[in-house]
Amino acid sequence: MTEYYKRGQYIPGLKVNGMDILAVYQAAKFAKDWSVSGNGPLVVEFETYRYGGHSMSDPGTTYRTREEVQNMRSRNDPIAGLKAHLIELNIATEEEVKAYDKAARKYVDEQVKDAENSPPPEAKMDILFEDVYVPGSEIPVLRGRLREDSWSFAKKGFAYR
Repeated sequence: MTEYYKRGQYIPGLKVNGMDILAVYQAAKFAKDWSVSGNGPLVVEFETYRYGGHSMSDPGTTYRTREEVQNMRSRNDPIAGLKAHLIELNIATEEEVKAYDKAARKYVDEQVKDAENSPPPEAKMDILFEDVYVPGSEIPVLRGRLREDSWSFAKKGFAYR
């Protein structure tokens, strides 16, 4: 079945335009409200479009044209679409949107610079699985890629078995 939102069989699902920021927001809000209200799980499929290929061995140009990608970028880009909505609905002016964009780019550039200037974190096995489970809900043994690679919870994190 290629309609992934239906693959839960008895679990309800939603298909959402993942290129529309407002649709994504509303779907996520609905899914959260649905789940915390005791209705059970919900499968959510966000349909998106990749501008590039999967990897260097897949440049994404053998099965689609550059014109197709450019058309999708110009007509369906999530950020451009949100900017257009803000202007069309008189929530912001074009100048304000440009100022938001400039401020966001400046902030990202600052964060990238900070990250590049920071030392890498120490590679320690006891923190490898931190913040994966809610404390107290950890599973007793987490299997690795191979059956022999398994990790069990100890008082201070995971221990290799």
